[in-house]
Amino acid sequence: MSTLPPCPICKSEFSYSTGGELLMCPECGHEWSPAEVEAENAAPVVKDSLGTVLQTGDSVIVLKNLPVKGMPQPVKAGTKVKNIRLVEGDHNIACKIDGFGSMTLKSEFVRKA
Repeated sequence: MSTLPPCPICKSEFSYSTGGELLMCPECGHEWSPAEVEAENAAPVVKDSLGTVLQTGDSVIVLKNLPVKGMPQPVKAGTKVKNIRLVEGDHNIACKIDGFGSMTLKSEFVRKA
């Protein structure tokens, strides 16, 4: 007997197949494709300015001077940032930069070291 995934909306265990590729929940009436749910839950792909895929733990180099609010000087071009973390959102790299502390960067302004 095959086990079907629970409903992604109400988490009901009573999902059933509609005869095709779709699944249906009898409790909330939600209809979904298991392939689409898996694609949504996949980790986001973050690429640097050159199109290289970045991963958590990589080192990157800042490509241009980036102004920082509340600081008198910007993060200089050529600054190497070690041990990055990938996060959701517009600024998709979380890191610590010496002299600046914790901050987030946009992947379009860095390249993989």
